[in-house]
Amino acid sequence: MPRLNKYIASTGLCSRRKADELILEGRVRVNDKIIEELGFHVREKDKVYVDNKLVRPQNLEYYKFFKPAGYITTSDDEKNRKTIYDIIPPELAHLKPVGRLDKDSTGLIILTNDGELINDMTHPSIKVPKIYLVHINGKFTPADAEKMYNGIEIETDTGEKKTAYAETMPVEIGNNSSAIQVTLYQGINRQIRKMFAKLGFEVESLKRVQHATITLEGMKRGQVKLLKPKQVKELKNYIAKIKREYAQSCNNG
Repeated sequence: MPRLNKYIASTGLCSRRKADELILEGRVRVNDKIIEELGFHVREKDKVYVDNKLVRPQNLEYYKFFKPAGYITTSDDEKNRKTIYDIIPPELAHLKPVGRLDKDSTGLIILTNDGELINDMTHPSIKVPKIYLVHINGKFTPADAEKMYNGIEIETDTGEKKTAYAETMPVEIGNNSSAIQVTLYQGINRQIRKMFAKLGFEVESLKRVQHATITLEGMKRGQVKLLKPKQVKELKNYIAKIKREYAQSCNNG
């Protein structure tokens, strides 16, 4: 018999941590009874409701998608702009993206209905690496790399000031253009573009090539590919390792 939070997470609605919050807020009902006990176990014949809506476990699905430029990463847009759901297969429309890429950016997006994995891979404290190939309109120097590593203050979409960090590795450096590999552990919207802008560069193209253990290798723009069970296992093991290291660092410090 699974615990109630694990059962809710298996429906794809949210992570186990978020399910705990829903339970404590009195928003979860099992059969005819509101359950506020975190350790409650669900029996096979039980019916579970969240906000009075029946939820059921579903088969978890994992895909990777090569997003082209010109599409936003959302299922609905009030401005009627093109979204990734206009080009992914209709039978995958129930899957959610793990993080986002802005309209002008291309590259890897993981699509899944695994709410817990989405939470783990996007939670700011867990720091899952995302790797990008970025082309800029000038000569990128070691001094620029040091500034990005030490942190650059940028403005978020809400007007808040935040220090953004990035690890960089030169791929090709010229006087008029440079190709840089950029690794992020944060998730600030348009972070890379804003950081380069602060250094006086314009981003000419930005492509995400890797997220955790999943890469874009062998894919064409617009293509969707099912992740193999081995890839999913490697991904989850990698995330679990990062979470253990994070918990250990918290305990030590």
